[in-house]
Amino acid sequence: MIVCFFSFQKILLFFQVIETAEQMSLWGWPWRTSKGASGFGRSSTAEEVTEGIDARDLTAIVTGATNGIGKETARVLALRGAEVIIPSRTIESGLRVKESLLEQNPSAKLHVMEMDLSSLDSVETFARSFISTNKRLNILINNAGIMACPFQLSRDGIEMQFATNHLGHFLLTKLLLEKMKSTAKETGVQGRIINVSSYKRFLAYGQSKLANILHANELSRKLQEEGSNVTANSLHPGLIQTNITRFLGFSAALVICLKPFLKTIPQGAATTCYLALNPKVKDATGKYYVNCNEENPLPEAKDKVLANKLWVFSEEILRKGGK
Repeated sequence: MIVCFFSFQKILLFFQVIETAEQMSLWGWPWRTSKGASGFGRSSTAEEVTEGIDARDLTAIVTGATNGIGKETARVLALRGAEVIIPSRTIESGLRVKESLLEQNPSAKLHVMEMDLSSLDSVETFARSFISTNKRLNILINNAGIMACPFQLSRDGIEMQFATNHLGHFLLTKLLLEKMKSTAKETGVQGRIINVSSYKRFLAYGQSKLANILHANELSRKLQEEGSNVTANSLHPGLIQTNITRFLGFSAALVICLKPFLKTIPQGAATTCYLALNPKVKDATGKYYVNCNEENPLPEAKDKVLANKLWVFSEEILRKGGK
């Protein structure tokens, strides 16, 4: 028998930060193993939900692909034949990830480019560099994020979690949107934008992740209005122990005792890869997914007025920053 010594407050903190938005009871959720309408569920892995899919003609950008579920997403997309761009804060760290993925799949088509999502200038430089390659862009996965870090401002003077989790992705999507539209028009293949999110009221982190859902919803509305062949959806990956929790100071004992509540990284990347490649999601847009199935998020995440206000607010910040 393992006896774990940790504070009750830490357990509460853990679930406040990472608790899913599935609107299920705390004790019922971890053992929910049934598969939904998609044929997949909580235990499905990224490889399973993309089995048999040929992505050789597709190009994807995956932010946060240097570790955790982002790295697994990049690995599986490349395994299915897609050309994957890995943005990294430093070229060195990105190349290390590329090398480790090539060891598993020597034929993987991977490219590392420098980008710091918390810096608007860096995001703009990345987008400009990518567009100059004349590559097509079929899939944009806004996955990177930081959680509950000590209060700090980005180099643009913006709270770091909002800057990284939302605003950096908002600008990246804005700058690459025309490339995605033109790719979809030229190839006839529907473009897919995917925001990896969650939602729980936890100070700045919760707000930044709620912003990911609202961003996808408003973007979807705008794309539908103009008749673009590009979709935008958001998802909650579930409870996964990755280095996103590094600022919370969880002990190894706490993680061990909470293991029944956690997904593996391959399971955590499943919904992202499902939305990126699975044909069952064709034409689905403005939706929120959990465990590879559409779910209803909390009311705040479906607020159309709030989504529009966030869009306008984000544009104002970018204008002040000269973007």
